[in-house]
Amino acid sequence: MNAQLIIPVLGILTGIIIPIAVFIWMYYDSKGKRQAVVEIAKNLDDPSKVEELLHIFDERKKEPLDYRRGGLITLFVGAGLFLFGFFFLGNILKGVGILVGLIGLGTLLAGYLYPNTEKELTDAVNQFEKGKHG
Repeated sequence: MNAQLIIPVLGILTGIIIPIAVFIWMYYDSKGKRQAVVEIAKNLDDPSKVEELLHIFDERKKEPLDYRRGGLITLFVGAGLFLFGFFFLGNILKGVGILVGLIGLGTLLAGYLYPNTEKELTDAVNQFEKGKHG
C-alpha cells in the first residue's frame, strides 16, 4: 500500500471502528445488568419488589436538563475555538468559535428565561400569584 494512503484509510477505519466498538461495549455492559435482574427476579415472589428492582437499575436521569450549565460550557468552548483560530489557524476557526459561543450564549439565556427545576417553577408560580393578589 502506498504510504500516502495510510492516513486517509486509518481515518476512515477509525470512523467505522469506534462506533462499532462503543455499541459492542454498551451491549455487554447492559447484558450483565439484565442477567443480574433476571437472576434476582427468579428468587423474588412479590411482583412489586421486581418493579422496585427495575427502578433501581433505571439509569435515566430524573432531573431536567440544566441549560445554564450547558450554555456556559458551550460558551467557553466557543471562546476557546475563537482564540485558537485567532492565534494559530485563522479566520475559519474564529468564525466557528463565534458561532459556537453564540449558541452557548443562547442556551445560557434560555436557562435563565425558562426555569426547569421543580423549585424554580414553584418559586416562579408563587411570585406570579403573589403579584397577582398583592
